[in-house]
Amino acid sequence: MVNTLANHGYLPRNGQNVSLARLITGLKKGVNLAPDATLLVGIKALQTSTTGNPLTFHLDDLAKHGVIEHDGSLSRNDAYSGDNHSFAPETWAAVAAHFRDLDTISVETAAQARKDRLATAPKANPDFDLTTDGNRFSFIETALYLRVFSQGIDGNARTEWVRSMFEHERLPFEEGFKRSETPLTISDILALVEKIKAAT
Repeated sequence: MVNTLANHGYLPRNGQNVSLARLITGLKKGVNLAPDATLLVGIKALQTSTTGNPLTFHLDDLAKHGVIEHDGSLSRNDAYSGDNHSFAPETWAAVAAHFRDLDTISVETAAQARKDRLATAPKANPDFDLTTDGNRFSFIETALYLRVFSQGIDGNARTEWVRSMFEHERLPFEEGFKRSETPLTISDILALVEKIKAAT
């Protein structure tokens, strides 16, 4: 999500020296994510900082294993592979196969895609370890795309829009996406997390 926002200029295009204030503003302007929801990950992001300023981080810092980045990402390989930063087409293809022929992605479909990804990840990573924090961020990862690309907390995100973000790191304005008129709150995200857990 943050790389997508940087590509649109909502965050620094060079990915450098992002403050919490800039992160909050960028996510609000890009997808109308409320500050409380942004802080779910924003505060942890500062723990990855290599900027020399503990109040900023580079987007590349987020690849630091075990803080926000976790084994079993939907679209990246695990740190064990040597590259947990770049988009991994084969990894994502296995996830996207769950909704290849669907116009929208339900909570149940998203939950199954996540579950299957976590089940297959250890086959390529003998050091696979999904920590408590990693598991939490894994649920948030799925909840976030379901909320941003749908009209509520019932799931049914537009498949075309979701694929645009993951595959091209682009918000799908050309495909009709419009940011929500109401802020996407921490309550929205956590409500979806609970629904994903229940469907897993």
